[in-house]
Amino acid sequence: MCRQGVILFYAIHGVFQLEKALKARGLSSKPIPTPRHLSSDCGTALQFAWEHRADVEAVAAERDLEIAGIHELSE
Repeated sequence: MCRQGVILFYAIHGVFQLEKALKARGLSSKPIPTPRHLSSDCGTALQFAWEHRADVEAVAAERDLEIAGIHELSE
């Protein structure tokens, strides 16, 4: 099974902006409820394949999206 990561944002618009940008590059991601052990700020986070972490961070930086954190999800 593929390891998964999650990126947290301060505002929900970041989730959808990054999801759209990743899709344009052929990288899959999906909005999920923010795991409560990670944050209670924004109700939605973006899940992605952990192996694409560097790409996800680069696209977020290119879009100047303010992220609250990137975490590997525990199984």
